[in-house]
Amino acid sequence: MARPPARALALLAALTLVWGTNWPLFRIALDSLTVWTFRAGVLIAATLMLFAIVAIRRESFAVPKGRWPALIAASILNVGIWGITTALAVLYIPSGHASVLAYTMPLWVALLGFALFRQTLTPRMLAALALGAAAVGALMIPNFAGYADAPLGLLFGLLAGFCWALGTFVMKRTDWGGMKMSLTFWQILISAVPGVTLALLIDGLPREWPPLPSLVSMIYTGVVPMALGTAIWFALVALLPTQVAALASITVPMVAVASGVLILSEPLSALQAGALACSVASLWLALMPARGKT
Repeated sequence: MARPPARALALLAALTLVWGTNWPLFRIALDSLTVWTFRAGVLIAATLMLFAIVAIRRESFAVPKGRWPALIAASILNVGIWGITTALAVLYIPSGHASVLAYTMPLWVALLGFALFRQTLTPRMLAALALGAAAVGALMIPNFAGYADAPLGLLFGLLAGFCWALGTFVMKRTDWGGMKMSLTFWQILISAVPGVTLALLIDGLPREWPPLPSLVSMIYTGVVPMALGTAIWFALVALLPTQVAALASITVPMVAVASGVLILSEPLSALQAGALACSVASLWLALMPARGKT
């Protein structure tokens, strides 16, 4: 594999920071908001942000002919199911632990790629996947008892990772006809319609403004991690092979765990330090070419 372009590395660094530091905000927002209201607010903020960006850049909002089925499927998998399952997982288990389960996505990508698309795995990629699995396993070991007490947290976290993997294949294997930021805009908007409708049916119209920390967390999550972070992720998927892009995301839960420690005083252990080392090694194997190759 050739060395990834500098732009991909820069995007990865930005994505790791944006997505990794966002997980503790879920817990802050959900202290006073329901899952449905929180997600509806996030989707509204993200939709408005992306609409403004596409309009300012004077890009076309047009969707190429025949792409609507793939666009709807990608929206449901990448945004709709992901948003609800991750928020539900944080209700049952700590935010850093929920992120670890959701970021089993690279392992699902490898399994689905082999089973559905007959993708081959090189020894180097297998080693990267093994290290990535070790990192995830190390972060999960201390929490097995918690998962047993909160099986729904485990279920929702793994479901998020599985659907994200499916959505990544939809994105990678579809010719989007030159769509840029509008591709992210439409996916957010498509999920926002049922998301806001469900929030109104289940929670009704809010009778008062939520506390300032929850309100700020909700708006920030919509504008930065949801709108800008999702756009960055789609750009990475376009630049890198599916398996490599998936493994690149493994750095995010490491930042999420650190954020949980700093912001929410969640526990940190020697196993987590080992997981960090495994994730760095996994990322190096996935992104850097073997010696003698360029």
